[in-house]
Amino acid sequence: MLLVYTHKISPRLNYVFKHICTRVLGIDVTFTTKVEKFIAHDSIKMSYTKQALGNEFFVKSNDLLFEQGLNDIEINIMDWGHSKCFFFNGDKSAIPFDIFAASFYLLSRYEEYLPHVKDEFGRFTASESIAYKHKFLHQPVVDIWAYKFKEALQKQFPDFEFPTKTYSIKPIIDVPNPYRYKLSGIMRTIGGTLKDVFRFKFKSLYTRFMVLMHFSHDPYDTFKYVINKQKQSKFRFSFFFLLGEYSTYDKGANVNNKSFISLIKHVGDYSNVGLKISYFAIDDADVLKKEKTKIEDIINKPLRASRQSFSKLNLPETYRNLIELNIKEDYTMGYVNEIGFRAGSCTPFLFYDLDYEIQTPLKICPYHVMDFALLKHKSLLDKKRVLNNIINEVKQVNGQFVSVFHNYTLSYSDRWSGFKDLFNIILESGNNEN
Repeated sequence: MLLVYTHKISPRLNYVFKHICTRVLGIDVTFTTKVEKFIAHDSIKMSYTKQALGNEFFVKSNDLLFEQGLNDIEINIMDWGHSKCFFFNGDKSAIPFDIFAASFYLLSRYEEYLPHVKDEFGRFTASESIAYKHKFLHQPVVDIWAYKFKEALQKQFPDFEFPTKTYSIKPIIDVPNPYRYKLSGIMRTIGGTLKDVFRFKFKSLYTRFMVLMHFSHDPYDTFKYVINKQKQSKFRFSFFFLLGEYSTYDKGANVNNKSFISLIKHVGDYSNVGLKISYFAIDDADVLKKEKTKIEDIINKPLRASRQSFSKLNLPETYRNLIELNIKEDYTMGYVNEIGFRAGSCTPFLFYDLDYEIQTPLKICPYHVMDFALLKHKSLLDKKRVLNNIINEVKQVNGQFVSVFHNYTLSYSDRWSGFKDLFNIILESGNNEN
């Protein structure tokens, strides 16, 4: 067990040390403010404060972990090996940066509480983040820093055995609408047909007719394919179904349709099933509660995980609503149109509420690539290259690679040509690990 001496044991300090030491590196950590207890400890130990006690393993602390609320923070990004870091702490420290304060800044999403420009959906965009501006969005810097910290500790304590951690994958299948043409209802089918006619979309009109007459397969119905892939994988997939009311933003299937309910139950026999929270439920706890009740009635067990429509997060309210309803995990932390690490980590972490200054029980599972982000790369070769690059970044720190593909991504649509190959690259990256 790692013992940390510090001048003050704050909620922020406890939170970030537990993430870096326990979740990333796999070692237990405890704290003390008593010098005599620190001296008496005969195993791995360090001090985290303003000045070293002696010649111990010492990391000079930034003030961030001992503050409360939001403050103006001066951040100077500097190179550190093949990565970057901030909160430089001088030459007398065992490592040149306060990685704990820097990690807290990223994990807590401190910058998302500060004034920023939102997009048309009210989202914090990648271009507003320091990771994007300083070109380290493509790296899981929190995990990289943790391993640099581990390396420094190993030099000081060569006899201490660190546990080993292995790379894993978490494929997410987002289902805003299970079918393109099926289960649309009479009015939506008529409306869609007329729209195809007036827009001269005769190919779509033909496909619609063939599907509705049961002569052809619905293009969005890729569930058999994905379930077959699930059967071949040692990692459990998670499907997120939209059950919200039909609206401008959400155009899912009728939640009362027996075929739709049967589909969700069938998927649940093989994979995890979660709730894709509708756009209007994101800010309305009552609507969210109704959607949660609906899916629990279908899967016959408490809802464990959620994803927000359009990957929209309003911090801290969005996460507080999930906690209030006892939802344990959320898979929204990521950028729709950018590949990378929004919170700087490829290890799931607990949500820290900066307003209340408390660690919450909600586990945040950040995703690192969404199918839409790959569309900006024109050729399949380029798509494979950037996908393999981000997978390798996660592999190097033995993290968890989380991808978000939609059910229609794996269809035979021209727009999504080659995406089955990309999906298989992700699956193979996990299955090839021992």
